[in-house]
Amino acid sequence: IQPGDDTPNLFSFTSKDEDYRYDQIPCWLTYTNEGTHETIRENLHRAPMFTGIVEGVGARYCPSIEDKIVRFSDKPRHQIFLEPEGENTEEVYIQGLSTSLPEDVQIKMIRSVEGLENAEMMRTGYAIEYDVVVPHQLKNTFETKLVQNLFTAGQMNGTSGYEEAAGQGLYAGINAVRKIRGEEPFILGRSDAYIGVLVDDLVTKGTTEPYRLLTSRAEYRLLLRHDNADLRLTEKGRELGLIDDERYADFQAKQEAIEAEIKRMQSIRLKPTAELQAFLAEKGSAELKDGILLSDLLKRPELSYDELVGFAGETVEVSREVKEQVEISIKYEGYIAKAIEKVEKLKRMEAKRIPANIDYDAINGLATEARQRLKLIQPETIAQASRISGVNPADVSILMVYIEQGKIAKVQE
Repeated sequence: IQPGDDTPNLFSFTSKDEDYRYDQIPCWLTYTNEGTHETIRENLHRAPMFTGIVEGVGARYCPSIEDKIVRFSDKPRHQIFLEPEGENTEEVYIQGLSTSLPEDVQIKMIRSVEGLENAEMMRTGYAIEYDVVVPHQLKNTFETKLVQNLFTAGQMNGTSGYEEAAGQGLYAGINAVRKIRGEEPFILGRSDAYIGVLVDDLVTKGTTEPYRLLTSRAEYRLLLRHDNADLRLTEKGRELGLIDDERYADFQAKQEAIEAEIKRMQSIRLKPTAELQAFLAEKGSAELKDGILLSDLLKRPELSYDELVGFAGETVEVSREVKEQVEISIKYEGYIAKAIEKVEKLKRMEAKRIPANIDYDAINGLATEARQRLKLIQPETIAQASRISGVNPADVSILMVYIEQGKIAKVQE
């Protein structure tokens, strides 16, 4: 059995703990077996992805079950999650058994799995193949460079995944509306949001396979946390007209509560009382030699907000989300400050825009590969140019000097 989370990890910041369903339906875990694998191996000649009918490159992180059997032939089993589709249906989604094999093979394969011997298949699995726009042909607003006012989003931009597609649709839609209104583009940077990382990766680096947005692709993971997405993006959403008054008021109240509680903890000095020293010893934490600010004590990794707040005297009622932000902000204060410093340096480079009429062939000293890549991708800022594969720091320096000396204007004359 695979139960749900005891502590809610809600998808929306508008959701409340009290609205969370604690009578969840659990998922179940089972495994393929040698019989399953034998059925698949015997029918590989009928699988479109192995016969050549489907030639496209599949998503690296979502291989079909036949792909798993071939690539990981040493594994005796592969895990499968059985996910109920809802309370009012008997349908169960089989996670981990995606396939393009024929229907008769699929039902045999399913019934070979322990617990599914009497299963009925409601809908068959299938594979799709689709064309994509070469991502470096897009601006960082998702408007195509060749066709004005044409914006694209989703799989056709070379990505894979529901969240990736949804984020792109919202981002492209915002910029399409702003283009119609004659407003400045809305650009999210790599330090603003994961969608900013996705946009920059696609238009700067391109992709040769379906792109998935992994946390490892972001340089500023400490800043781009799931818990602070509202703190990072609500103000931007408000400026765009996407956040209503009620939601914005809730956001402001949360923000004020976080700031007030951090300030309170930074103002409370604890004395090394016998009770506190005993608690620290129990937690394996060094005893105090002198008084200490509550916020400084919270920076110790073995101590938590809930454990220490009782020593603060007056109790202040705050939500779970506020507690989480207070604890993260205080514990990681030094690391967050360093990350912000790096972001500020990046923003200075992002502010240095590359003129659209630049002639890379006229720049002496650029490496041949760098010249070719810059001409192909046509970066809009120095920072974007620095992230292009094949463009090294020396090339970036030459480009910056060329622009700063105003040689573009001279060439145009």
